[in-house]
Amino acid sequence: MNPGASMQIRMPEQPQKHPAQQGRAFARHVARAAIHALYDEVMIAPKPGLVTRIDSGSHRDMDASTFVRSLFSLRHYFAQIARCGQHDAPFAVLQGVGVAAERRMLAATRGVNTHRGAIFNLGLLAAAAGKLHARGVPLNAQAICDTVGRAYGADILASAAAAPPSHGREAAARYGITGARDAAAGGYRVLCQVAVPTLQRYTGAGCPRSVAAVQTLFAVMEVLDDTNVFHRGGRDGMDFVKQASRAFLAAGGVRAPHWHHRVAAIHRAFVERNLSPGGAADMLAAALFVDELRGI
Repeated sequence: MNPGASMQIRMPEQPQKHPAQQGRAFARHVARAAIHALYDEVMIAPKPGLVTRIDSGSHRDMDASTFVRSLFSLRHYFAQIARCGQHDAPFAVLQGVGVAAERRMLAATRGVNTHRGAIFNLGLLAAAAGKLHARGVPLNAQAICDTVGRAYGADILASAAAAPPSHGREAAARYGITGARDAAAGGYRVLCQVAVPTLQRYTGAGCPRSVAAVQTLFAVMEVLDDTNVFHRGGRDGMDFVKQASRAFLAAGGVRAPHWHHRVAAIHRAFVERNLSPGGAADMLAAALFVDELRGI
């Protein structure tokens, strides 16, 4: 061997994953992102009227531990529905998977509805992400939301007639507002145009994710016709939520000095009025979720 000659060492090639293995690995990643987002959402504090690690807000039948039990029951659901998306399963299949997940959630929580909105919203977003990933399309919020509307929107609206009664549907009909199904069928405009941009702008500016999430929640509460709030407080309650959110944001939001004290005061006011912006919380969780999927 010539000691002056350069040596080339050939490293063993890494075995390529089979497409099915890649699909399953991606679905597991989606599930971890979903559970992580939902766990973060409930643990973030303060959040006016909502369950946090500190207290139960305007709720009497649940606390943070209820949400954790619920999340444990959903740990396989999001991977399953992402795989459905990868295989172009029709909406009826997604619906069946979601109904089964809801039964498991209610069994885990002894009948308390902790994550019905998340099963619907994050389930659809996970399926859309699976569909895009199978086609090799990089993920971002706009692409995922557009896919929900394009692939499932018509079926989502058609399924509304057969859906069981709910407080959200009753509030939407009574007050002439759009509900969760309309938001999904329309491609989640509030999620794409308000929630995700706010979250990414504040984290990009150096805010801790938990602080950016509070700002995101207020940005959503300012614009969202939240059926949970309408159910609990009617139009007056909804006006109060929007006005309080607008005032908080106008005063500087989470960039203002002592913002925690302002949010705590708003929290107490929401609890006194029995208001819980659950729809806004769902959009926050969805924003945390799709942000984690960005660029995959």
